[in-house]
Amino acid sequence: MDATTSGTPTIQYHNITDQPIPNIANRQTRHCFGDATPGEFPLSANPSIVLHVLTGCNLDPQDLAKLEATCSFFRQPAHFAPDHELCLSELAALDMCQKRAIFKPMASEERHQLKLRCGGSWKLVLRFLLAGETCSRREKSQAIAGPGHSIAVTAKGSVFTFGSNNSGQLGHGTTEEESTPRIIRSLQGIRIIHAAAGAGRTMLISDSGQVYAFGKDSFGEAEYGVQGSKQVNTPKLVESLKDIFVVQAAIGNFFTAVLSREGKVYTFSWGNESKLGHQTDPTDLEPHPLLGPLENIPVVQIAAGYCYLLALACQPSGMSVYSVGCGLGGKLGHGTKNDEKQPRLIEQFQTLNLQPMVVAAGAWHAAVVGTDGRVCTWGWGRYGCLGHGNEDCDSVPKVVESLSNVKAIHVATGDYTTFVVSSDGDVYSFGCGESSSLGHNTANADEQGNRHANVLSPKMVESLKQIKERVVQISLTNSIYWNAHTFALTETGKLYAFGAGDKGQLGMELVANQTERPTPERVELDLS
Repeated sequence: MDATTSGTPTIQYHNITDQPIPNIANRQTRHCFGDATPGEFPLSANPSIVLHVLTGCNLDPQDLAKLEATCSFFRQPAHFAPDHELCLSELAALDMCQKRAIFKPMASEERHQLKLRCGGSWKLVLRFLLAGETCSRREKSQAIAGPGHSIAVTAKGSVFTFGSNNSGQLGHGTTEEESTPRIIRSLQGIRIIHAAAGAGRTMLISDSGQVYAFGKDSFGEAEYGVQGSKQVNTPKLVESLKDIFVVQAAIGNFFTAVLSREGKVYTFSWGNESKLGHQTDPTDLEPHPLLGPLENIPVVQIAAGYCYLLALACQPSGMSVYSVGCGLGGKLGHGTKNDEKQPRLIEQFQTLNLQPMVVAAGAWHAAVVGTDGRVCTWGWGRYGCLGHGNEDCDSVPKVVESLSNVKAIHVATGDYTTFVVSSDGDVYSFGCGESSSLGHNTANADEQGNRHANVLSPKMVESLKQIKERVVQISLTNSIYWNAHTFALTETGKLYAFGAGDKGQLGMELVANQTERPTPERVELDLS
């Protein structure tokens, strides 16, 4: 890479072959190009080589900080757009932030406020954005196994729904069940990046941060509570959220929560100020900011259980989990069974020296995957859903020791059921075996006792390994009033379903008198 001796060299470094990177941190003599003085790096020439190293070598914000601390030339001011005051690592982080979909449309002041909220550094903003993408599959294909109905979102943002439709929750303008995936045509031209399902209702989020809801218009107790004054059977824009750029939604049995792109949490329709710190009516659809410690801490993921909410927060010191709501069974993770009306930090992860990466809220129990691949569970351990070999309750997070040889990357929870996905794409499940939703049911159809056996410790789902596809996401029904079904999504966009299918929620026709599928079967739908 020769440089001219006059003027600024115009060298392009975009396509650089992978080569061993020398130890520049300890080198005392650094060479320069062109007219640059010894010891200085000519950023005005072209930043591409630096950005290639920073973006192509799997460096995270901590690595950038170490480079900045050890390499004096990383602290030299940059002499090119967008900001002459930024050091190189900050500039590289900002450049990568600008490639994220939710960051691109933000105005300058909004970006500045996000930077302050994340801790005053673009490196921390980048970590916040990447963490949100990792834990929620935002802008990627996804499948949602709701209570009696199902949602499938393609990588391009099209939405298919199928299953129970008594409240219009499929969004097709009718209340008729659908056993075959059917695209929601009224959303043509709108790209959906996230979906959430509750009992009799559905919420979809577009890439512009708008929220569409349909089904029941109230948030009473599951199917047997308040039904609301009307039903909406086609996607309708939620007017009360139009001024909030939403990136995720989570539906509990008594409330709904949404997460803004700035990491703020809003809730509505809880109905009791002792639960979430504000008073609402059962049919209240006005969002209220979640009060307490999370007001000034950015959240990257929310997860709703039967009557509680978990929030994965991103702080300068690392990732943490907060919980709020009903504490029955110890599912809030604080060592007690007390309710919490404001979010409270789960301190046990600091004791375990575990950095949470993904959080899941089941009906009565919860789970977390750490960046090191460890899995923690806590809450009501009925049917063995905590994976500790018993049915005991644990009121603080506890590592699932039988998964010590597995590096987990994803976890999903339901009604006393838990699934774990490893970095190799293997799937493990444990807990309640009703409706064949664990995937271990290889017995004959007449052997109902074996097919519905509970599993107290993690067990590999061999039936998914046989499909010879790497699984990247598991979704299962998270409701105490519906028989569960399960989806497994592969990295190539293939969708497999098993468990209860009496309402068509598996996306396939069942034979006469059959109500469930004991083993995974391919859904005729390509989500890639």
